[in-house]
Amino acid sequence: MLPAITVSAVTLHDLSDRVIASGLVGPVETIQVQPLIEGQPIERLLADVGDKVTAGQVLAVLSNTSLDLQESQFQASLAAARASIAQAEASVIEAQANADEAARAATRSATLKQQGNVSQAAYDQAQAASLTANARVMVSRQSLEAARAQASLAEAQLANIDLQLSRTQVVSPVAGEITARNAQVGAIASSGGQPMFTLIRDGELELRADIAEGDLIHLAADQKARLKLAGTSEILTGTVRLVEPTIDATTRLGRARIAIDDPTRIRAGMFVQAEILVAERNALAAPVSAVGASGTQATVMRVRDGRVERVFVTTGIREGMWVEITEGLSEGDVVVTKAGAFVRDGDQINPVPAQAETN
Repeated sequence: MLPAITVSAVTLHDLSDRVIASGLVGPVETIQVQPLIEGQPIERLLADVGDKVTAGQVLAVLSNTSLDLQESQFQASLAAARASIAQAEASVIEAQANADEAARAATRSATLKQQGNVSQAAYDQAQAASLTANARVMVSRQSLEAARAQASLAEAQLANIDLQLSRTQVVSPVAGEITARNAQVGAIASSGGQPMFTLIRDGELELRADIAEGDLIHLAADQKARLKLAGTSEILTGTVRLVEPTIDATTRLGRARIAIDDPTRIRAGMFVQAEILVAERNALAAPVSAVGASGTQATVMRVRDGRVERVFVTTGIREGMWVEITEGLSEGDVVVTKAGAFVRDGDQINPVPAQAETN
């Protein structure tokens, strides 16, 4: 009598390959807000930890008293420089008129000398007067340029003061959520110490998941993930944002960054477990128990016409009780359900379908 052996058909199944990982939640991008001017006391604080702010929103106001005084001084300097310009322009006009008159007198003196109607001394005096007048024109023009330069300097100083006054309002460079505030009213603003405010840009959070190096090669950007918070049954969704290109030499772990679709339901610093969907397809599959090994190759015991034959196969995705068969079998083939059954290549058996046996 032939032994009754449970067999299973190789059929198509929906299979998915998943990588299990865990890690801590952190911001996708942290923004540190520092004052753009130093030495001014903090006068008011308009935001606190937990506030959601918009780009350009005022977070703090610095004192502008000393800057207002400097602005008044530079405005006075600018007014004085503009008065000097007016005086210098008048001097240039006067000097040019004198030079023109001296030039005409020198010309007349030269003509009279040729006619013998003027002495050498008078001629020399007229020529010297013309040269002196031209020199005064040059000095007047240089004075005018100096006055204009002084006015430009005062204008630049005023513009700089206006810029500093605008920077007494410390604004958020981006929209986000404030996670830390180190500023205190009365403290002197400085860019060398701790940031006045720390923000999570746009409130975006990500899971920094540690991945075994064997699984890391299967991960890629845009893969979907299911996230479970430690201690709860709540499930969140996310997408692999990037896979870091290096592996820690000590732990032999890599890291994937998973953007969380709904960050309002989670907080930075939380521990989260992730199930990353690597592949999903409808594929030929056999029971996991049907697959054995011969050396380094996977094998199954296929049954044809009641006779057992060993077949080498290539496997793929393993999910639950099923394993994908990528090479070696065809749909509808029948295999021994348990690879450890006491059958050998070439044995005759009485195949009992697994479903029939269950019934």
